[in-house]
Amino acid sequence: EIRGFKTRFHLYTVPGQVFYNASRKLILKGVDGVVFVADSQVDRFEANLESLDNLKDNLGEQGYSLEHLPHVIQYNKRDTRDAVDLNYLRRALNHDGVADFEAVATTGVGVFETLKAVAKHVLVELKKGN
Repeated sequence: EIRGFKTRFHLYTVPGQVFYNASRKLILKGVDGVVFVADSQVDRFEANLESLDNLKDNLGEQGYSLEHLPHVIQYNKRDTRDAVDLNYLRRALNHDGVADFEAVATTGVGVFETLKAVAKHVLVELKKGN
């Protein structure tokens, strides 16, 4: 319990493609935390940058800013041969210096760690009453 309320997590996922922008806007209403999942493949690098900018824009429309919202970054598909260098991804995507995780979603590597980290950040904020 936090401040007298039972805590439940509702997890939603939306692909990064522009086609899903309307869905992302709806899902971000009332959001308490975000996991930004970047695709580590070289050919998805620009799409990651575009998706991150889109996330920031959509959050702004809801009255949020990413830097003031509990969030973490997951670099997925780290097992691919054409994975972008991790430090390069961090410099490009993790401007706020938040917790970030390497992952291979198909095998579960890094998935629980990512979820645990964002949940912890959300719970800390809820306890503060923000």
